[in-house]
Amino acid sequence: MDDPTSCSLHHSDYNRVVMAHGGGGRLMQQLIETLIGPLFRNPHQELCHDSAIVPLGQERLAFTTDSFVVKPLFFNGGDIGKIAVLGTVNDLAMAGAQPLYLSVGLILEEGLPLQDLERILMSMARTAKAAGVHLVTGDTKVVEHGSGDGLYINTSGIGSLRAGIPPIHPKAIAVGDAVLISGDIGRHGLAILAAREHLSLESDIQSDLRDLSRMVRALLDAGIPIHCLRDLTRGGLASALIEIAETAGVQVVIEDTEIPINPEVEEALELLGFDPLFVANEGCFALFLAAKEAPRALEILKLHPEGVDARLIGSVTGLKPQGQVLARTAFGTERMLTRLSGEQLPRIC
Repeated sequence: MDDPTSCSLHHSDYNRVVMAHGGGGRLMQQLIETLIGPLFRNPHQELCHDSAIVPLGQERLAFTTDSFVVKPLFFNGGDIGKIAVLGTVNDLAMAGAQPLYLSVGLILEEGLPLQDLERILMSMARTAKAAGVHLVTGDTKVVEHGSGDGLYINTSGIGSLRAGIPPIHPKAIAVGDAVLISGDIGRHGLAILAAREHLSLESDIQSDLRDLSRMVRALLDAGIPIHCLRDLTRGGLASALIEIAETAGVQVVIEDTEIPINPEVEEALELLGFDPLFVANEGCFALFLAAKEAPRALEILKLHPEGVDARLIGSVTGLKPQGQVLARTAFGTERMLTRLSGEQLPRIC
């Protein structure tokens, strides 16, 4: 058996951590797959999904953790407390789990106004209640002024999996599968950028931060056989599809003209030099399932306020051992999407 502590530390061209190591792109993949993952290798480890599936007696549980360093702490459509709850709730939902319990760890910076802390904690409490989850345990630490940017939050979550539901995982994807998206893209990244840089936008662009578990639950209640789910957070739609295609060993083709995006969001992002396909979201997911199930799944998604902009955006066109994602333009040409090596917009969650 391989010694998990014997992995090479020469995992990239960098000998120090850089911001791009947390950006959801190529450097983050290298860090996880060549340094972090091998050191903690075990039968339950899941590197290509946001939740691990662990056995507990005859039951199966989904278990996930996430840390939140969003800057600024408050933005149009949310705050670090709301995103800390919903980020973990949504990660559990992407495994097909019913979110149940969360832990919360607070790292407070000396000098943080208690009024801001109270506002954030009240937001967490409201969000957890609305999502039907309980914050059951936690921890609080304080660091010196200048060491913590006000507040960092970690949440871990446990969710229950239904009996008889096949694993929702990239390995379940098949050639011919349809690719759906549950909502419009780009709003969260733009909302964070506007708040951070004090940008004056022509319209009131809010983050798409929202609970995705209700839509997933509705799909499962209707008996929709889901192959794969992924929320489109760091790295956006493109990075999520690339990671899925690589894990599944398939080629995915998406249609640029079918991807829902607010025209004002698209214009603002392009003016600022950002590719909307790689901009983070906090309220939409990609869904892979058999093509024959796509119309019924879309109908269910559109019944929810969070899913009114759901679309069929592409399909799995063939096997590709290394994975490949192509975006077809309005003119019929195709461009290959590749992982970002740097980071477009750091600290968006």
